[in-house]
Amino acid sequence: MRLINRHPSRTTGLMLLLLPFIVLMAVYFTASSMRLAANPDDKLLPGATQMSDAIREVAFTEDKRTGEYLLWADTVSSLRRLGIGLVVSAVIALVAAIATGSLPFVSATLSPFITVVSMIPPLAVLPILFIVFGLDELSKVVLIVVGITPMIIRDLHARAREIPAELWVKAQTLGATSWTLILRLVLPQLLPRLLVAMRLSLGAAWLFLIAAEAIASTDGLGYRIFLVRRYLSMDVILPYVAWITLLAWLTDELLRRLTQWAFPWYGGGAR
Repeated sequence: MRLINRHPSRTTGLMLLLLPFIVLMAVYFTASSMRLAANPDDKLLPGATQMSDAIREVAFTEDKRTGEYLLWADTVSSLRRLGIGLVVSAVIALVAAIATGSLPFVSATLSPFITVVSMIPPLAVLPILFIVFGLDELSKVVLIVVGITPMIIRDLHARAREIPAELWVKAQTLGATSWTLILRLVLPQLLPRLLVAMRLSLGAAWLFLIAAEAIASTDGLGYRIFLVRRYLSMDVILPYVAWITLLAWLTDELLRRLTQWAFPWYGGGAR
């Protein structure tokens, strides 16, 4: 049997899935033990004991200044900003994509503009956002929206343009109005793709969130990472990075399952 036609069994697939993580952890803790053996005060590669103590401190011990459990308070703040940014971006992108994908005059007007806007590095306009919207929550949410909305619009617009011309002709022959075409033809095609586009934008959304929190915030996961870096607290930074990665994966998995549940007929990137 050719190699390209061989597929792992369920058990083998699980082992292969875990293998990179096991190798990474083995390499890390081996290097950590070597550095700590040479210098017990080394902070670059903290050991499991140091990180577990740090996790206990930030997750299960009340902060003396605020009375909060820092990890959970930071998580709530970051997820709130991320959630609002994703929802706002999704709504704007869906409306814009429906308009540009259905109405030629709107497409001729907005498509080139959206293409140009999508080329602007979002982090380059971060100081402008802070000046215009202040240093509070709004500027952080706006950065996420500015960062991911243009790309989601372009993705949805491309999907709308892929709808076969025969479907447009047949629907109009049967008497469908422009509004009916949008609701019955365009919208069902764009909704599942919207969830897929949001999944693809999660990494960028987290990047913009962490950047905004690092520069101007008093709470949040990004804020905490950049706060403790001045003390070289890798025992806090590494667990926070792992926690962010887990949250991003859980969000991606939630959107994937939502796509499968709401649109079981859709196969384009739902896995």
